[in-house]
Amino acid sequence: MTQTDIQIAQAATLNKIQDIALKVGLTDEQIEPYGHYKAKLTMDALKSLETKEDGKLILVTAINPTPAGEGKSTVTIGLADALSRLGKQTMIALREPSLGPTMGIKGGAAGGGHAQVVPMEDINLHFTGDMHAITTANNALSAFIDNHLHHGNELEIDTRRILWKRVVDLNDRSLRHVNVGLGGPMQGVPREDGFDITVASEIMAILCLAKDLKDLKNRLANILIGYTAKKKPIFVRDLEVEGALTLLLKEALKPNLVQTLEHTPAIVHGGPFANIAHGCNSILATQTALKLADYTVTEAGFGADLGAEKFLDIKVPQLGKAPNAIVVVATIRALKMHGGIPLKALNDENPVAVAEGFANLKKHIFNMKAYGIPVVVAINAFVSDTEAEIDIVKEYCEAIHVPVALTEVWEKGAAGGFLLAEKVITAIEAEETHSFTPLYDVAELSVPEKINKIVKNIYGGRQANFTKKALNQIKTIEENGWEKLPICMAKTQYSLSDDPHSLGAPTGFDVTIRELVPKLGAGFIVALTGDVMTMPGLPKYPAALKMDVGENGEAIGLF
Repeated sequence: MTQTDIQIAQAATLNKIQDIALKVGLTDEQIEPYGHYKAKLTMDALKSLETKEDGKLILVTAINPTPAGEGKSTVTIGLADALSRLGKQTMIALREPSLGPTMGIKGGAAGGGHAQVVPMEDINLHFTGDMHAITTANNALSAFIDNHLHHGNELEIDTRRILWKRVVDLNDRSLRHVNVGLGGPMQGVPREDGFDITVASEIMAILCLAKDLKDLKNRLANILIGYTAKKKPIFVRDLEVEGALTLLLKEALKPNLVQTLEHTPAIVHGGPFANIAHGCNSILATQTALKLADYTVTEAGFGADLGAEKFLDIKVPQLGKAPNAIVVVATIRALKMHGGIPLKALNDENPVAVAEGFANLKKHIFNMKAYGIPVVVAINAFVSDTEAEIDIVKEYCEAIHVPVALTEVWEKGAAGGFLLAEKVITAIEAEETHSFTPLYDVAELSVPEKINKIVKNIYGGRQANFTKKALNQIKTIEENGWEKLPICMAKTQYSLSDDPHSLGAPTGFDVTIRELVPKLGAGFIVALTGDVMTMPGLPKYPAALKMDVGENGEAIGLF
């Protein structure tokens, strides 16, 4: 009988976190243990690493996924374990899971099978409390706003123009639109409000992009919370609460250290959604891993059109380091889906559909290569894959001169990732012929021009169309001098277009920008497309229905 992910994780023997820290040269004084197997790194430890030279950076991304995902985290972890077993000093930098997808349909973000970060159940649930700190800081700001309104509204905030929403780290569609302040004068000022999921909060994005406590405080101060009736912008600094918010987040800013099943050190920190926010782990996590290891393996959420594009155009300029190689994860299942096969038939052999679906993978490969970075394709193996289907992908990749490796890390751990690791090392060692080229010049192009660059170059579309509301928001952005910021596209993860049902590699389509939201603390402008929700809903049969806890406190049914 095949073991589940959690059974594999619970059967593993973990090393004490002090031993994991020692593997990368960290002393007991440089970590703050949370139990035996997880710890936070101290800010002094991070500061002591600033002068060290960066190692090599490997970014793991993917094609447009099926609803269950294509195993980017699993491949990231398995690749790192393989590099470690090949004698390379390696670390992982991953995002923290959100309880929304964990209890919904997609699952957690700790990998799977024999390629996991552990303790898996802690990481997928409350971990070190970072999500709760972000939720608390976000909702504290909401409370400060409503308190200001209740006590006379000295700043003259227009209640119809408040942008800031409350958050909760769950999928709860009933909270998308709510009314607050009802019940009479003593209960506050009535107004419309709403909830986002915690990982969509700008505070999450800020935490992941902040370089230190001072930068965190400055970014929090710059959060745009709304406007007056005369459309004057109002910021957190106007409420004078950035100090309190920073205080709530000071521990959450410290990166979290854990390990893989094969004891490779891993930093798991921050978790913005990739189809709503920028989908990357924290700057501090990636920087720290780069200083401590010769090879850092990280991942960006969803397909390369979302997570990887944002990693390269939003995170890299602030990180100051571009990837030395990009791994694009593909699965036979997803290729068949892009070849027109319904989800219920993805386990049936169909080489023709795989060949048809290759267009999606090819588009992502060419998109990543356009940044001037070498690309390697990882075929993440599933038990339903057949040799004929795998051979199609290998043949097509070889035809466009892209290295490809069958990757079996879910089943075999590091041993299933040796071929991928060797191809990535080869690509990195030949990297002197490559140089990173961003998609657009942030300062020179207008907001519509930057959006059209993404639509045309990354998605393969014809152009972006803007609603009247979006056009008015562009005017406001330009009047306030905010136009020199990168764009963070909020789009479906299932398609290169803004239509989740348009699979493969569509062309000639337009993308409708329905709304633009300046996230001035994070330092980007969110462009909302389609019906992307900042508060997802649960499916009819959520994963939570299978979850329980044993008599001794052990988690049951957590994947």
